[in-house]
Amino acid sequence: MAFDFKKEYRDLYQAKTKPVRIEVPAMTFAAVAGTGDPNEEGGAYARALALLYGFSYTVKMAKMGAWQPDGYFDYVVPPLEGLWWGGAGAFDGAVIADKSALSWVSLIRQPDFVTPDVFIKVCELLVQKKPELAVPIDRGDLRLVRFAEGPCAQVMHRGPYDDEPATIAKLSSFIESEGLVTDIAEGGESPAGHEATRDFDATEMLDALDVHGAVPAVRLHHEIYLGDPRRTKPENLKTVIRHPVSALV
Repeated sequence: MAFDFKKEYRDLYQAKTKPVRIEVPAMTFAAVAGTGDPNEEGGAYARALALLYGFSYTVKMAKMGAWQPDGYFDYVVPPLEGLWWGGAGAFDGAVIADKSALSWVSLIRQPDFVTPDVFIKVCELLVQKKPELAVPIDRGDLRLVRFAEGPCAQVMHRGPYDDEPATIAKLSSFIESEGLVTDIAEGGESPAGHEATRDFDATEMLDALDVHGAVPAVRLHHEIYLGDPRRTKPENLKTVIRHPVSALV
């Protein structure tokens, strides 16, 4: 039976509608950073997902080819995740005035056998299957990063994405009741301190996350998408919302 990260790590993916504290360990991700409205047809976000899913399924389907990474095992591709920010101050997802001003890092978790060398090989295989992805891969749009989130609080949101603010308010109240504070990076429209829509530097953002399994200085509003909006009614969507936390000073 294929290994299913969602079932094996239920504390990370099977959140409840009641918020809880959680310690999030180091994980390896395929990642693409960008800016702009995620709903724009054919936009940067859609192109990022094409890269992420193309890479992730090329890894998984190595079981069918002549080459397999050392330590390969069959598994279910983990869900899409996203780190989000936008606007001044610390973005917690509760207020989104302009989706075109959003910035994001889209992520799909990878098994630990996906090392930097495996990443290069898989990118080569992906370009052979989908030559149209050669330019963004050569440009370095797709990266392999490894980081931990450390202490966090999370909750399950059920329903449309636009209804998340009420769930986020519940999460924020829980964090306060636990004697903690939400530890989300500030800095204009970007944690790196530049305006996302005018001077976004994807390389800088991914460099900030790729800290070899440590907790990065940049910590952000995090969503994990357990439902596919293309196939699921909005009222049935399930999204894990996770905020990094720290103790009161």
